[in-house]
Amino acid sequence: MDLASLKSAEGSNRSRKRVGRGEGSGSGVTASRGNKGQHSRSGSKRRPWFEGGQMPLQRRLPKFGFTNYDRRRYQIVNLLDLNKISDSEDITPEVLKSKGLVKYGDRPVKILGSGTVDKKFKVSVHAISKSAKESVEKLGGSVTLL
Repeated sequence: MDLASLKSAEGSNRSRKRVGRGEGSGSGVTASRGNKGQHSRSGSKRRPWFEGGQMPLQRRLPKFGFTNYDRRRYQIVNLLDLNKISDSEDITPEVLKSKGLVKYGDRPVKILGSGTVDKKFKVSVHAISKSAKESVEKLGGSVTLL
């Protein structure tokens, strides 16, 4: 078996309907566009949000809220996840990335205090919660903010 011998299941693919190809095809005359009017003509386009002249949804709804474009979005790691790292005492964003605890190595990381740690760590991250910092330092570890 190879890629060249693969075929679709019987009846799963249907050929597209060719409209405007004579009356015998069943969709000749108006080519399924209805009779007369702007949208039966060639070249007519309708914006996806156009509602026929009715006040459009994006103008009917009120504007509210605010998006802070300067917000720092941290990748979250809990203390109980740090226990999965056994062979390294140094915790850095690169180590967390290699162990699969964060998705991106170049984005800021924050450690939260959910769970407990059972060994000493030297933690170097962008942010850490107060309870997580206390837990790490209680065991003799250290915390450095990047």
